[in-house]
Amino acid sequence: MQTVAIFGVGLIGGSFGLALKKAGFKGTIVGVSSEATVRVALERGAIDEAAPMADAARGADLIYLAQPIGRILDTLHHLDSYVNSGTLITDAGSTKSAIVATARQHIGRCAFLGGHPMAGKEKRGVAAADAELFRDRTYVLTPDDPAELERQPAKDFLGWVRRMGAHPVVLAPEEHDRIVSFTSHLPQLASTALAATVAEQAGDRLSVAGPGLADTTRLALSSFELWRDILATNNVAIEQALNAYIRKLEHVRDHLRTREIQSEFEIAAALAATLRK
Repeated sequence: MQTVAIFGVGLIGGSFGLALKKAGFKGTIVGVSSEATVRVALERGAIDEAAPMADAARGADLIYLAQPIGRILDTLHHLDSYVNSGTLITDAGSTKSAIVATARQHIGRCAFLGGHPMAGKEKRGVAAADAELFRDRTYVLTPDDPAELERQPAKDFLGWVRRMGAHPVVLAPEEHDRIVSFTSHLPQLASTALAATVAEQAGDRLSVAGPGLADTTRLALSSFELWRDILATNNVAIEQALNAYIRKLEHVRDHLRTREIQSEFEIAAALAATLRK
């Protein structure tokens, strides 16, 4: 792998470029983004040069799509005519079923491997990029066919993921979307709903709030622009996750004065402790 093209050099794309270099990559990293973004990416050292989509794709051994989901889907509609047969296209989208299905339909000249690094920040943009963003984080791969992982371009990419310090996990696209509806999308919506509720009911008395409110509303800092495509492309699984959460909230409400609530505290504490190990 000599040349990597990163489409969307924001937080994730910029961090991927920085992490590649820190892991020992000596080739060329090309950025495809807005003029303002590539200027900062060049200053940060996340990329070595900038190019239009077609030029970057023609010369790339690896194409890393780190755009918002809607842009990834659009790029996949136009990319196939520019790529080489030995190129690997991968992505970092937060939902996988729609992306993998689109790649299956529109990418035929080279291999595609769906991916999702389970890493991020509330801040957006390449200015927040971090070479250590993926270290000790799960990196989900969602091949359309598990045999795709045995091809050399995928093996090479997997090697770099490991050298970055990430831990690869292989899932079917649909299973990925079901799991993250609980582990990622539900926490975001719960935090957003909590913050909105407090704003409506007690927003003028925040001096009476402790640090717990800040902790539980941290994710509410995330922007809707980032989440719009996630909600649109995983709405069925997210609705199921929300329904499960609503049922749990109703159960808690109905047992505020019974010993049933104790078991909920114990289950929740055990999960919270596991997450912090």
